[in-house]
Amino acid sequence: MKRKGFSGITLVELLVVIGILGILAGAVLLTINPAQQVQKGRDFKRKSDISSIQTALEQYRHDQSAYPTPPASNRLNLTACAPSSSLASGSVTYMTKIPCDPSATTFNGGNYYYYLSADGTTYTLLACLENASDADAQSFPGTLPAATGSCTSTKYYVVTNQ
Repeated sequence: MKRKGFSGITLVELLVVIGILGILAGAVLLTINPAQQVQKGRDFKRKSDISSIQTALEQYRHDQSAYPTPPASNRLNLTACAPSSSLASGSVTYMTKIPCDPSATTFNGGNYYYYLSADGTTYTLLACLENASDADAQSFPGTLPAATGSCTSTKYYVVTNQ
């Protein structure tokens, strides 16, 4: 017997809809890897930091007619996060504080940003990336100084002015 004017949903229909929504929500949660999102965020910060360091180096070269040359090891480790870690020449400060790596752990053996310049006319900046599948990730072209630590992903974000 059919009632006229009643257009409600049955309990079975409601349970089917809730089940379908549960399956869709589970599928979405499985595709989102929170750890990978955190790594991508830290890698984005590393790229941003490299860009800031590059800007400071270009300002330095504009004023000094050359890029700063590191000590005999031909490597400037930019891991120092102390307030005194700056890029300066004389009374001019080009970067008041070298950025710290966004990782709270000792990722890459504690070594994060590097600046290499052999002669003051070219440079290479690099940061070890956690996400090896990053679109900008590449193997470092050449030989890294021994003291650069080990990059667990073996992929770097590399910027050169060459």
